[in-house]
Amino acid sequence: MIKGFKDFLMRGNVVDLAVGIAIGVAFTTLVSSFGDNFIKPLVAAVGGDKQEGFGFKITDSGATFVNIGGIINALIVFVVTMAVIYFAIVVPMQKLQALRNRGDEPEPEGVPEDIALLREIRDSLRSRG
Repeated sequence: MIKGFKDFLMRGNVVDLAVGIAIGVAFTTLVSSFGDNFIKPLVAAVGGDKQEGFGFKITDSGATFVNIGGIINALIVFVVTMAVIYFAIVVPMQKLQALRNRGDEPEPEGVPEDIALLREIRDSLRSRG
């Protein structure tokens, strides 16, 4: 039972998934920090109050403030995160997988003997008439 669990953990997919999650968490923290400390102040500088950010209030209450800058920031963080994951992880892994699978194509089998015999019979029947 323990051997089966060990085999399950050591299978390539589980280890790759664990590494991917760790990289994703670390990278998400980095990109979120970039968004909060660089993108968010830029969006707030474009328009809006320095404390509330870029957006509008539905009523005079601060609780009804719709933070458009926060939405723009989240969108930019999402796009940057997905772009880096795609270009830094997915594309190199696809190339590595293609290199690994390059020599794994099965050799085409010859025509089985019974099929070859049936083809000879067919060809001889055609030539007779």
